[in-house]
Amino acid sequence: MKQKLHPTYHANVTVTCACGNSFVTGSTRDNIRVEICGACHPFYTGKEKFVDTARRVEKFQEKMAKVTATAATRKGKKIKKAEHAKTKAETKEVKTEEAK
Repeated sequence: MKQKLHPTYHANVTVTCACGNSFVTGSTRDNIRVEICGACHPFYTGKEKFVDTARRVEKFQEKMAKVTATAATRKGKKIKKAEHAKTKAETKEVKTEEAK
């Protein structure tokens, strides 16, 4: 067999989470840093938490805020049709009065 084929195994490696939690395990790496662990993962804690490194959630929320703001100012098709019919009827009345 070839010698030094496998990486060296470290029995006591500290895993550090972004939340501050740390624990010891075995690995081929010296130190391990993770963004989320069992102490702060939403599945285990039951609390909603957004794990977003590329600002995707914030960008989506900003986009949805813009959409709801423009939707509040817009009119629906039924309202537009009713307004159009109303102006059409008014112009018809004006034309019949002018004809008299």
